[in-house]
Amino acid sequence: SHTGTLDVRKICLIRETLARHNGLADFAFAMQGLGTGAISLFGTKAQKKTWLDQTMSGEAISAFALTEPQSGSDVANSTMTATLDGDCFVLNGEKTWISNGGIANVYTVFARTGEAPGAKGLSAFIVPADVTGLVVKERLDTISPHPLATLEFNACRVPVSDMIGSPGKGFGIAMAVLDVFRSSVAAAALGFARCALDEALTRVTTRKVQGQVLSELQMVQGHIAEMALDIDAAALLIYRAAWLKDSGASRITREAAMAKLFATEQAQVIIDKAVQLHGGDGVRTGQTVERLYREIRALRIYEGASDVQKVIIARQTLGSHIESTPS
Repeated sequence: SHTGTLDVRKICLIRETLARHNGLADFAFAMQGLGTGAISLFGTKAQKKTWLDQTMSGEAISAFALTEPQSGSDVANSTMTATLDGDCFVLNGEKTWISNGGIANVYTVFARTGEAPGAKGLSAFIVPADVTGLVVKERLDTISPHPLATLEFNACRVPVSDMIGSPGKGFGIAMAVLDVFRSSVAAAALGFARCALDEALTRVTTRKVQGQVLSELQMVQGHIAEMALDIDAAALLIYRAAWLKDSGASRITREAAMAKLFATEQAQVIIDKAVQLHGGDGVRTGQTVERLYREIRALRIYEGASDVQKVIIARQTLGSHIESTPS
């Protein structure tokens, strides 16, 4: 988007649909959006012209470089530095678990510029992959293979004009991007869950055990009911968060966290039930439910692990209560 806004409902619907049919297609779409999210929301006209057009056309691959080896989800305590030197910032540090790491043409990178301690001292930068000093330190293999890497930044010089937003505003930029794409992670989980239910329904309505179709068993019907219930509940949480953002809410931190937590956790449960309903076939390599079982696990970790989402929800809920309580 060149307008400074993102259609969150559309992003969620696209991710849900792609994930339901092809997890790799969802990953490719999502990482392009996440990698350029900060530019879309906070970039200058020149930054948008340079990078958004290339990513939309497929000429460039983008990535979002936030996580560090020692800070993980604790973004406020990131240690990577960006030191002003003339008309450039010099970046030093390490980022890890970077999706599209090693294949991206451009990275959105968050580093400490030192305006204040903690969250107020971070800034955001556009860093082309071919900048001198940027090294792919390690490629990371996972149970559901995707391009992931650890990156080293060794005295990488980035022009001042490639800062996104203002100095010290990086934390807010990162959280605004994650507010949008955290909801879309939930939507991807919903797509996986819908696919698992599709597979389970086909299985239980065609498989016979001792002369009886599985779907006629009350125990199986109970599983199907729970799966359908969790899917609808997740969808309501996801599209509530998306609707609020599209309706002008400046932040949807609590709602996005709720959607991400519930949708990813329950998708894992739904997929596990689908595997169970397939019996031995459920764990055979090449089965759709076996692939889903591997693909869903990472969604409960990246863009804020489930335990982190619980902390966010609790703090937001407690904060609202304290603010509304007369002193």
